[in-house]
Amino acid sequence: MNEAPTPGYWLRAKRSLARRDAVMGRIIRAYPRIALQSRGDPFQTLARSIVGQQISVKAAQSVWGRLAAAVPGLAPQDVITLGMRRLRAVGLSERKAEYLRDLARHFVNGSIQPHLWLQMDDEAIIAELVEVRGIGRWTAEMFLIFNLLRPDVLPVDDLGLQRAVSLNYCAGKQVCADEIRVLAAQWAPWRSVATWYLWRSLDPVPVEY
Repeated sequence: MNEAPTPGYWLRAKRSLARRDAVMGRIIRAYPRIALQSRGDPFQTLARSIVGQQISVKAAQSVWGRLAAAVPGLAPQDVITLGMRRLRAVGLSERKAEYLRDLARHFVNGSIQPHLWLQMDDEAIIAELVEVRGIGRWTAEMFLIFNLLRPDVLPVDDLGLQRAVSLNYCAGKQVCADEIRVLAAQWAPWRSVATWYLWRSLDPVPVEY
């Protein structure tokens, strides 16, 4: 089984961040053999983020497994065809089943067109994704980082990033979004990479989105 690819910019980003920021350099050196890797295709990644909302990782994996069994290949059109009753039967709430069908419709009717994302900037993609019910800015930012491997995303509302900045830079003092933005100015254009390493400072095992 082939490993998912690591971004081509990763080594360059690590070196740049470590050179500019001593705290970041220490964190990077502590995790020398792991890196961000892309996971899954766009529809499945977004569908999985909806399935996992507000439930435990174990419960989300169980529901996702039943959904994958009910919809082999998990193509958007097949999710629509399955219908609400059978989506509920795999363990989805009525709201999540509606969200999943709305996501599938966006892919089927062309209002989401992944082949165009290469030419679009981060904010344009976020604006497109948040039109889907059940996808907010945080989910869209996670998608940019983990699926599209965009290098300069700063998810200031992420609780893990807030906690990591607090512990590593502010002696445990609570930080706000604006304070994170000011601190993170020195990390551009590699703020996704900096965020990923700050997450590692809290949990060395990467989360898959």
